[in-house]
Amino acid sequence: MKSGYIDLRGHQTWSVEYANNGQPLLLLHGGLSTHEDWEKEILPAVERTHHVFAYDRTGHGRTGVREGHYHFDFQCDEAIAYLDDVIKGPAHLVGTSDGGVIALLVALKRPDLVKSLVLIGTNYHWNSGGMVFDENADISWDDEEKAIWSSRSPDPIEVGIATVKKAFGIWGKEPNMTVEQLATITCPTLVMASDDEPHSNHHTVELYEALADGRLAIIPGTSHHLMEEKNELGTAMIIDFYANLSFPITKWPRLRKGKLS
Repeated sequence: MKSGYIDLRGHQTWSVEYANNGQPLLLLHGGLSTHEDWEKEILPAVERTHHVFAYDRTGHGRTGVREGHYHFDFQCDEAIAYLDDVIKGPAHLVGTSDGGVIALLVALKRPDLVKSLVLIGTNYHWNSGGMVFDENADISWDDEEKAIWSSRSPDPIEVGIATVKKAFGIWGKEPNMTVEQLATITCPTLVMASDDEPHSNHHTVELYEALADGRLAIIPGTSHHLMEEKNELGTAMIIDFYANLSFPITKWPRLRKGKLS
């Protein structure tokens, strides 16, 4: 494994490259987290079969803040820059929560850079049922949270707290994808979610059903932290997905019957 800062189009970005065991795969971490917060949960599913990359997005982990970094369009363009400049071509994208949103946006904006998608606990629209965020909420960190931020980020604690507030504001307005847009995504996609997400199960099913080549896995007895809560089951779903990316041919199709070429 190689890790350290790279210059990503003028910004010092923390990047990680794991062993080369196959096709390139990019991990996209969730909002207000870092790649290392979930690498131990997701790596067992992909590290033996892929050439895995990850980075801390702007304003997350070891990568410092820039103006506007909390908007999804910004984060999408940053992911595209990483794919173009570091991976230098298309990759499989695995995103959790906000990382899944970014993966969808990349697939819409630059489909040539996306081989497949794994979306974990992902919403496609801010009005997804159940999620309410108040950017005016009183945000405070305990000593442990402050210590974690200080051990990673080049920015002071006050910037971190401000970033949380800005993220809450964005989550009440973004993302804004439509099912019509999602229908244009043609790469193989695994939509994986818990049965008790912050957004509604109906929203998850809408996302899955809009996709041209989707598979759906709702993991029972889990929350938004499903890869932590039922890692073995989640890992099995991802391994099964990558074992055969061909369009699923089943004995009694309903949705897929109209999508067969």
